Amino acid sequence: MYGRIGKIACQPGQRDFLITHLLAGTQEMPGCRSYVVATDAVDEHAVWITEVWESAQHHRDSLQLPAVQAAIAAARSSIVGFEHSFEVTPIGGVGI
Repeated sequence: MYGRIGKIACQPGQRDFLITHLLAGTQEMPGCRSYVVATDAVDEHAVWITEVWESAQHHRDSLQLPAVQAAIAAARSSIVGFEHSFEVTPIGGVGI
C-alpha cells in the first residue's frame, strides 16, 4: 500500500471552495482505498488530505483522470501552497 498525508494552505475565505473541489471527482479513482479531506482545528486557512492507495502507481494514475484534472484546475486559484507532504506506507486499520 501507499499513503500520502498533506496540508494545503488556502487563500483567506476560500477553504470551503477548496474542499468542494478537492472532493469533486473522487468517486471513481481506481486503487483508492481512502481519501479523506479534513479542516485544521486551529488554522482556518488549512486543509489536510489523507490518502491510501493500493500502490504509488495508482496514485500517479489518478492525477491523469479527467475529473481529477478538472478539480485541480478549478481549485488552483484558492491554493496558497503545500505546507506539508508526507509519503507513508499504511499497514492496516479501520477503513483500509
